Amino acid sequence: MKYPAPFRNVVLRLLCLFALLFVTILEVGPVPISGLALMWVVLFRPQWFYNLVQKIYHR
Repeated sequence: MKYPAPFRNVVLRLLCLFALLFVTILEVGPVPISGLALMWVVLFRPQWFYNLVQKIYHR
């Protein structure tokens, strides 16, 4: 089933929100996961991250 673009954007944003909430919950432990993940994204610039940003902000 094909959904309209605004609906897909909302779904992607909600998935990102849930992923960030999950990472925030994991931050309670002794290892700073979000900082390490962000450093990895900045250093290696993976294609999936670029595609995700493009899908979220695509107009």
